[in-house]
Amino acid sequence: MYNFNTLTLLILGGSIGTIARYLLFLVSNRYLNHWIPWGTLIVNLLGSLLIGVFWSLMDKTNVTPSTRLFLFIGILGSFTTFSTFAFDNLSLFHSGAYRTMILNIVLNNVGGIGLCFAGYYLVKLFQYQ
Repeated sequence: MYNFNTLTLLILGGSIGTIARYLLFLVSNRYLNHWIPWGTLIVNLLGSLLIGVFWSLMDKTNVTPSTRLFLFIGILGSFTTFSTFAFDNLSLFHSGAYRTMILNIVLNNVGGIGLCFAGYYLVKLFQYQ
């Protein structure tokens, strides 16, 4: 399973996710206030929702392991970002914005997990109608 084709898919997917994340950061930094790290929050919440949606869509389809690697690890794995989330919280802590830091932690974690489940089950709900 770990061969040149697999690595190529991961490189391509990772490139797509990284560029998408960067563009979203640029847009959020331009149009949203800076009291909370919106770029990180948006990519983590949107990525979590998309993981749930795509996982649910792939439940009953015959999707290859390579496609799953490309989408989940390549694109969405590089689109979402835990290291930037950690850095953002450290920055908020050092600036004394403790309440904002706690809000950011809760929104990313609870929101991300909640949206992953919501995406998964919303697709299931619409598939049964």
